[in-house]
Amino acid sequence: MSAQSGATARTALKGVDLLNTPLLNHGTAFTLPERAALGLEGLLPTSVETIDRQVDRAKQQLASKPDDLERYIYLNQLADTDETLFYRLVMADPAYFLPILYDPTVGYACLKFGHLYRRPRGMYVSLEHQGRVRQVLENWPVKDVRVICVSTGGRILGLGDLGANGMGIPIGKLQLYTACAAVPQRALLPILLDCGTENEGLLADPLYLGLRQRRPSDDEMTVFVDEFVDAVQQVFPNCCIHFEDWRGTDAVRFLARYQDKVSCFNDDIQGTGSIVVAGLFNALAIKKEKFRDQTVLFFGAGSAGLGNARMIVSAMKLEGLSDEEARRRIWMFDINGLLEPSRTDLLAEQKLYAHPHAPSRDLRAVVESVKPTILIGVSTVGRAFTQPVIETMARASSRPIIFALSNPTEKAECTPAQAYEWTRGQALYAAGVQFPPVMYNGKTYLPGQANNFYVYPAVGLAVYATNTRRVTDEMFITAARAIADQVTDEQRNLGLLFPLQKDVLEAEIRTAEAVAGVIFDRGFARVERPKDINLWLRGLLYRADYAPVA
Repeated sequence: MSAQSGATARTALKGVDLLNTPLLNHGTAFTLPERAALGLEGLLPTSVETIDRQVDRAKQQLASKPDDLERYIYLNQLADTDETLFYRLVMADPAYFLPILYDPTVGYACLKFGHLYRRPRGMYVSLEHQGRVRQVLENWPVKDVRVICVSTGGRILGLGDLGANGMGIPIGKLQLYTACAAVPQRALLPILLDCGTENEGLLADPLYLGLRQRRPSDDEMTVFVDEFVDAVQQVFPNCCIHFEDWRGTDAVRFLARYQDKVSCFNDDIQGTGSIVVAGLFNALAIKKEKFRDQTVLFFGAGSAGLGNARMIVSAMKLEGLSDEEARRRIWMFDINGLLEPSRTDLLAEQKLYAHPHAPSRDLRAVVESVKPTILIGVSTVGRAFTQPVIETMARASSRPIIFALSNPTEKAECTPAQAYEWTRGQALYAAGVQFPPVMYNGKTYLPGQANNFYVYPAVGLAVYATNTRRVTDEMFITAARAIADQVTDEQRNLGLLFPLQKDVLEAEIRTAEAVAGVIFDRGFARVERPKDINLWLRGLLYRADYAPVA
């Protein structure tokens, strides 16, 4: 059970077995009567501490670590030992812990996952389980799972195919569901769908933990994923599937295959698109312009670019444009150059944005020709937005919107300092990672982080609370608007496009309230609509307090 204030955790475990159960372990916070009743006397130091004293010790130990990767290892070891203390610590200062638990540190942890591995978290469902995936899922001890975050490790952040090393991503994503939006952690299940890897280095690594084979064909993959999705419906009938970091082609086709059949979403497509639209809402509010009047150029045309484009089209349609009119305002540029009709290597989804234009592999020349007002980087090509590219953007728009979203940090297409300098302070900038404030010409700028941790935990809270039958694009557009509306005019004047991270829990609750309203309005909820959604959500939140153990 989750550690809710006022609850009692009942267990038959005693002694060392209890101390080795992270959900129930209180460590030095077990009271003297609990120690006597639960066979803990002599197994703990004499002092009985409060959870806040334990937090002080954890902070001190963290401060002694040499870098964020070591802090990441420490935090996950703490989660494996005392889950309540782990969440008490990270929920006290989410802005500090977000870049340690997730991006960018989690990327480096995934690169070394097999070497850092200590104990299992979540489930590993492999191709070797094909034909009996349901039986494998039934091994999970919690039966009322509300959200599964599942990755194949096929495209981890900007790092490529990491196979089973990608398990750090669903673990980290679901930790942020709880740390940022207080979704009870017992309802969450990370899964690595192990389908092999194309990564030669991993296949040769003796400490690699995944299947040592190459990935299957698309048809074979579809059969396996169909079995997995069907098994989830049977074993966890109230569960939403959160697809995360799949290969671009898999991400797009599997979302299309399942989104109208089961409760699911793809965070790389819908979540990323939602947070980008939230930032654009505020950037356009600063410019006093509308979506329908913008021209957008994407540098990168994979699942993230297509997902962002899909959400921007939805936002433009809200302002009266048709699908076709909105798509005509969106251009894409990838490793082979501008997407245009003569290209023979395009997916069906990419062809929607292949507009008549001469072929070109020169990004600056395309910016000069297309004259975008918004430039969005989702390419994983660090520093691709060169000075000539940004200066050309500045000539096309008096206040160019520049989102350099690739991560980790070194993958960002440009830094905020570069964007502000090359546009003489006129750029409206966001990155996929958090950069510090920038001083330019005596003015302080606050570069935003267009990170979907503002979105998916809030959607997860709404999903958990309403037990929704479906998750739709409308919910993500609603989330984007709710996030944007929480930035004040004063903050926008400093260039801030997203809520402050220190206020992340309040931001998530308000966003979840808006998303839950759509779920109820559309008849997708499997619970009765409360009179006050906000108050109802607050009553469901996880609280990192020790429950008495009996």
